[in-house]
Amino acid sequence: MQVIDGVHLAIGDDERAAIYRQRYEIYVEEMDRYRSIADHENRWLVEEIDQVSRLFYAVRDGELVGSIRLTLGADGGLTAGLIDKYSLAPFLEEVPVEQLIVGERFMVNKALRGTDVLFQMFSTYMRLVNELRIQLMIGDCEPHLLNVYQALGFRPYAQRNINSPDAGYLIPLVVVAEDIDYVRRLGSPLVDVMADFGDDHRIPACVEWLVEAPRGVTSERLVDIANYWQQVYGSLEELESHRISLFDGLDDEQAQRCLHKSTILECQVGDRLLKRGNTAQNLYVVLGGAVEVRDGDDVLALIGPGEVFGEMAFLLGRPRSADVYVVAEGTRVLSLSESSLHRLIADEPEVAAKLLLNMSRMLCWRLAKED
Repeated sequence: MQVIDGVHLAIGDDERAAIYRQRYEIYVEEMDRYRSIADHENRWLVEEIDQVSRLFYAVRDGELVGSIRLTLGADGGLTAGLIDKYSLAPFLEEVPVEQLIVGERFMVNKALRGTDVLFQMFSTYMRLVNELRIQLMIGDCEPHLLNVYQALGFRPYAQRNINSPDAGYLIPLVVVAEDIDYVRRLGSPLVDVMADFGDDHRIPACVEWLVEAPRGVTSERLVDIANYWQQVYGSLEELESHRISLFDGLDDEQAQRCLHKSTILECQVGDRLLKRGNTAQNLYVVLGGAVEVRDGDDVLALIGPGEVFGEMAFLLGRPRSADVYVVAEGTRVLSLSESSLHRLIADEPEVAAKLLLNMSRMLCWRLAKED
C-alpha cells in the first residue's frame, strides 16, 4: 500500500527547517525529550551534526510525514563523539570509515505509524547504501522496538548500550549491507532492495565476532528458545522460596510463549531504563541486581530480583509515570513485548489468568513490604 508520495533528500534551508520542526513535535512535545537542546522559541530541534549529515524526508499530499538523518563516513561526519557513542572503534580497525553510515532521528508521524512508510524510507536508505557500496549500517532503537528493527535485518553488537539524559536507553544496532543471505533468512522486506554483488560481496570478518560476543542485549529472536528460557528461569529459580515469580504456575512451554519477542538487557549503574512520559508500554522483570523507581529526587520503590516494573503503563495503556534507574552492579532485566503479551492475553485466557494473577500478587507483596 503506497501511503506517501515519495522520499526526498533535503537540499534547501526550508526543507531542513521543516524536518527540525517535525523533530520538535515528535521528540520534544510528544516524547518529552531533548528539551535541554531544543529551540523552544522557533519550535525546532537541530543538532550540530545535522550540518554534515544528509537528511531525507517523506511526503504525503504535500505534507512532511517522516524523516531520517544519515551520517556518512565519506562525508566526514563520523566524529569522535559518534564513534564513542556507537562503540565503532572495533569496526574501524577493519572497515574504512568511508564504508560506514549511521542512521538516526528516524521519525514517522503518529497517524502513519504501522503503515509501510518505514519500509519506503528504508528502501531509499538502502539505495544510497548500494550506490556507495557501504558495508555497515549503524543505528539504535529503544528496547520495545528491537524486534521491529531485527525483522529488517539489524543485529545488536555493542558491549554496552547507550544511555543519555535526553535520549534515554538505546540499543546500538548494525546491518551488514551485503549479507543478503542473513536478511533473506529473516524474511526481511529489505532483501528486495539490497544489491546482490554475487561473489564480490563483502562481509567484514569483525562482524561475526562482534555480534556473537557477549553484548548488552540478548534477544529471544536470535537465540535458541530453550537456552533463552534457561537464562530467565535460572535467574528466577534463585529467588527466596516465599517470593512470587511472574511465571509461577506456567509450564515451560507456556512460559516460553510469554517470552516471544522479549530481550534481556545487561545494565550499568546509573542507566535510566524508563523515562517519565515515554509512551512505550513494555513490561520488565528484574533478573538480577536492582532498580529504583523515582519521581524527581524522591525514591518511590526499590525493585529487586523477580519483581516487575513498568506495569502501570502496560496495564493502563498510559505513558510512563516515573523514571526507573539501575542502582546495582550486574543488573539484568527482561523486557517483555507489550504487543506479544496483549496478544497472548486475548488468545490464551488460561495463561493470561495465571500471568495477571502473578502480577497482582507481586504488586500486593510490594505494597505490603512498603508498609
